Amino acid sequence: MIRIAIQTKGRLNEESVALLREIGIKIEEAKRKFLSKSKNFPLEVLYLRDDDIPGVVARGTAQLGIVGLNEVAEKGYKVDIAARLGFGGCRISLAIPKAEEYKGVEYFNGKSIATSYPNILNAFLKERGVQAETEVITGSVEIAPAAGIADCIFDIVSSGGTLVSNGLKEVERVFESEAVLIANPNLSDEDRAVLDEILFRMESERVSRSKKYVLMNLPNEALPQAIALLPALHSPTVMPLATEGWSSLHTVIDEADLWEKVRRLKEIGAEGILVLNVDKIIP
Repeated sequence: MIRIAIQTKGRLNEESVALLREIGIKIEEAKRKFLSKSKNFPLEVLYLRDDDIPGVVARGTAQLGIVGLNEVAEKGYKVDIAARLGFGGCRISLAIPKAEEYKGVEYFNGKSIATSYPNILNAFLKERGVQAETEVITGSVEIAPAAGIADCIFDIVSSGGTLVSNGLKEVERVFESEAVLIANPNLSDEDRAVLDEILFRMESERVSRSKKYVLMNLPNEALPQAIALLPALHSPTVMPLATEGWSSLHTVIDEADLWEKVRRLKEIGAEGILVLNVDKIIP
């Protein structure tokens, strides 16, 4: 049995649970619980504050964790980044009062900066040769300038709406973050095998998100052009139709190429084009 730590509540909790569900891992209802087990996989889920997850994984209390990359960088614990998960995207930025003129990072010399991420901030300031005072605040960082706590802030930004509502403007994007799967560096062989299975399923899920399954009817004389035009995992599937001289062609294509491919297929005589979502692709 392997243990994975995820956030107790919030968007990252919801997306983490959804990801586990999408890769076929069923989790018991977790209301008022700090620990729940999977019904069909050797895994149990530990629910924690996001800033506690890197330390718990580093110590081995949980072998795995899903947490923002920003928390991993801020805490500095020795953990392995097993996978980037493609959700929970945000950035940590420097923001100043919107009425202030900003010409570059030298603006922050002699300023006080409120933040919940002092380690990431201090590393950035040191790299840029900026001398500033760090005011560590654990919540509601955005109110610091209006409350007279600090001159400016260094905080998580998603849409930027919170900054605007507090009279601030983003001036430096310092750290780009997303949800990551982290692992204890000293996994046993048994736990490593479970992690490999999880990664295998996650990769199948990731690949499937950007693919579409496409079926169409084509006159046989157009098949060579269509096959040259279309990608496939191996090669397109071609099956004869009851109507003489026609075939059905099936393939999987990137969603980004869908409309261009459809237009060109129509030009060579494709009819009845059907586009379906792909649930899973097993490499």
